[in-house]
Amino acid sequence: MNNDRRFSLRVGAVLIFLVCSAALISLFYTPCDPYAIDAAQRFLPPSLHHWFGTDNFGRDNFSRAVTGARYSLFVASVTVALSCFFGVVLGLLSGFAGGIADEIILRLTDALSSFPAVLTALVAVTVFSGGKFAIIPALAIAFLPSFIRLTRSGAMRLKNLDYIQAAYVSGASTARIMFRHLLPNLLPTLIPAVVVGLSNAILAESGMSYLGLGIQPPTPSWGRMLFEGQTYLFHAPWETLSAGLMMVLTVLGFHALGESLEK
Repeated sequence: MNNDRRFSLRVGAVLIFLVCSAALISLFYTPCDPYAIDAAQRFLPPSLHHWFGTDNFGRDNFSRAVTGARYSLFVASVTVALSCFFGVVLGLLSGFAGGIADEIILRLTDALSSFPAVLTALVAVTVFSGGKFAIIPALAIAFLPSFIRLTRSGAMRLKNLDYIQAAYVSGASTARIMFRHLLPNLLPTLIPAVVVGLSNAILAESGMSYLGLGIQPPTPSWGRMLFEGQTYLFHAPWETLSAGLMMVLTVLGFHALGESLEK
């Protein structure tokens, strides 16, 4: 690993550690109640008591930002886990089996890619009655095609190698070849994609929450904080800056970590 990648690895690891630590600590402690409304405390500037100031409801922005971190990280983690699991299974089947299975999976991938993510989110929010995490299935569907294509291309590249052919000739089942022989050799490609996928999922969740399709109030969400703070951007910019800073640090950390892991 060269010096640039070591630097990216260190920067990414430190940023992600800080954000994840803040999210974990918020489970047990926050300086203020992130849900407490106090009209007398509206638009207070940053201070020792309110590090990021207060919003238009008098809520502490720092407490809301770190609480929102755990929801954003949870949504991103579950989204990427679901899309990666099903994407890997379908991609391996498509790339190794070929034939009609490959054609069906490719058509499914094309159909999912052409379906607008916002429309998928609207359907998910409607089906799940605007639940707190209704956005997860919509984002998982949106991220699924990229994992299918990545896994399929890797499986097609590896399936004609000698050790795969030897396993096939020796009578190993298709499932064993896919998950025992192909998958471990695809991990160096999949792991960076998963890490970068986490940053993309956080951006997607924040974008959907900004549009009102993601995590619903009063649950703190970085995207929702940006939406609520934009009206007061010139009067009290600290609400927007607090959510934006957390988002930038998290996305930058995952991107740096993902790039350092790429071959």
